[in-house]
Amino acid sequence: MEKLTFYHNPRCSKSREALALLESRGIEVSVHRYLEDPLSRKALLALAKRLGDDAGQMLRRDEPEWHALGIATPTQSQMIDAIAEHPRLLQRPIVDDGDYAVIGRPPHAVLQLI
Repeated sequence: MEKLTFYHNPRCSKSREALALLESRGIEVSVHRYLEDPLSRKALLALAKRLGDDAGQMLRRDEPEWHALGIATPTQSQMIDAIAEHPRLLQRPIVDDGDYAVIGRPPHAVLQLI
């Protein structure tokens, strides 16, 4: 198995739980702290494809940054643009094997990739 990329926000309890779950099983991951190193629009589009081509599941709609944008019915492109501009809007955690990605909510959902 190739190393998994783990899109991580260490302040998020679900993200910490999912990372600990993978590590406890000896799964090697490359941790990407996306708040410190935001993903480009191109990378977000590719990640959305690996999540089933649905940017909506990547978007944290309860964040103040999203509400401030005032978009009632967003397009996929608007969601990607919002996440690119405001990385905090990216759902967390996300685990990616390069072909397929899953959102770790609940944390044990990350086990789908192993």
